[in-house]
Amino acid sequence: MLELPETNCIAEQIAGSFGKSKISSVLAAHTPHKLTWYFGNFEKYPELLIGKTIGKASGCGSMVEIYAGKSILLFSEGVGLRFHDRKEPRPERHQLLIEFDNGTALSAAVQMYGGLGCLAEGKLDNPYYKAAKEKPSPFSRGFGKSYFARLIGDPAVQKLSAKAFLATGQRIPGLGNGVLQDILFNAGIHPKKKVSTLSLAERNELYDSIRTTLHAMLKGGGRDTESDLYGIRGRYKTILSKNTAGKPCLLCGTPIKKESYLGGSIYFCPKCQPL
Repeated sequence: MLELPETNCIAEQIAGSFGKSKISSVLAAHTPHKLTWYFGNFEKYPELLIGKTIGKASGCGSMVEIYAGKSILLFSEGVGLRFHDRKEPRPERHQLLIEFDNGTALSAAVQMYGGLGCLAEGKLDNPYYKAAKEKPSPFSRGFGKSYFARLIGDPAVQKLSAKAFLATGQRIPGLGNGVLQDILFNAGIHPKKKVSTLSLAERNELYDSIRTTLHAMLKGGGRDTESDLYGIRGRYKTILSKNTAGKPCLLCGTPIKKESYLGGSIYFCPKCQPL
């Protein structure tokens, strides 16, 4: 699933590959998919997009936002975006295919579940999108120590676990179950540890880890568990993920454990992240 590092990386790639390209055709809802949610009426996508030029693209939490004239294209986590060159065959299955006047194309295919679509600017009423636009990203200056202190000091989160604090409630849009594994490892905090039990030093370590770990993931073009716009895996080698479960911890050699928790999997080193 796409999270902060990947959406920001893909947005940069889209700007580089499609920036100033004019849309020549749009095909939406080509392949039926029960767990695809369309933003707006997909029958109106051609009207909103054809003839428009691709402008700014940015990562908004776990979403990729693309401006096309006065319309906004939005793709959520779970949507695979791919660049297609002039002579490259187009995929047989997709939920959105946008062709450009220079012969290139952008396809969007939902994996397990996901949302995508297009609406006129100002008409997009999605709570995840709004939260990502309103709250500071860990990549921004607004995500400072004082801001984080208010987040983690909120009485409502004291009974939550470290994982729940980071990945639920849209407190930090785009920070999900994937990237939090390495964030918590680098901070030496167990995913199940309660926020109320974290010392001031641990809270500071967690803040520093959020910033440094996410920046390392972005610099690496995303995680090695995810693919970019060109179908290439990220260069950031995850410390804790499906790729490392059961393997020795890089720091102490203890086997990495995998458990089910809060509707997903957690990975941790029992020695470096004591509960």
